[in-house]
Amino acid sequence: MIRFENIGLRYGSGPEILRDISFMLAPGSFHFLTGASGAGKSSLLRLIYLSLRPTRGSLTVFGQNIDDLSRDQLPALRRKIGVVFQNFRLLDHLSALDNVALPLRMAGLAEAQVQDHVSELLRWVGLGNHLDAKPPTLSGGQQQRVAIARSVINRPRLILADEPTGNVDDGIGMRLLYLFEELNKLGTTMIIATHNEGLVEQFRHPRLHLENGTLTVIPPAGGSEG
Repeated sequence: MIRFENIGLRYGSGPEILRDISFMLAPGSFHFLTGASGAGKSSLLRLIYLSLRPTRGSLTVFGQNIDDLSRDQLPALRRKIGVVFQNFRLLDHLSALDNVALPLRMAGLAEAQVQDHVSELLRWVGLGNHLDAKPPTLSGGQQQRVAIARSVINRPRLILADEPTGNVDDGIGMRLLYLFEELNKLGTTMIIATHNEGLVEQFRHPRLHLENGTLTVIPPAGGSEG
């Protein structure tokens, strides 16, 4: 599904922040992406989401080398990817339900199904009493759960989550990771960037670890299957 071959990335004329990155992710895999703040986790996710192009090397997404794609072809690939951004990117004038419903409505799903699916998912992430609330009235953690629900509602082939548990307590964090695991069992490939070592250690998944601009694939340590 994803293949990096000797990828390098620099911004402008600065030094490379990612160097000689090579790895392959199989469909249906689940990886944590770890590393210190500033290690390049967000940049790596942006490369996979195709909002950045590498400075050098070869990047293949869904079996297609991005060097062979025109700018007009990129949106079709991005629609197969669900992204949880650190800044949430919610629409303040829409309710929580309407924010989460956007991908389903854009796909043309019947409104009755939209209402059922979205309400059920928001209840599952603990926001059943906030369906009509608009983002400015919600806490940071609640906004984050709305953003996560929106990213997973249409079951994309790949989910990229940038610190999805950063604004919630460990109890909610575990619940969100269980949601990601359930989607993974249905075939969705997962990449979860996090600095929360405690949560990572609870799950038996390998990690992509960034340090000093280079990447190491670390096999899963002990822990439960979740």
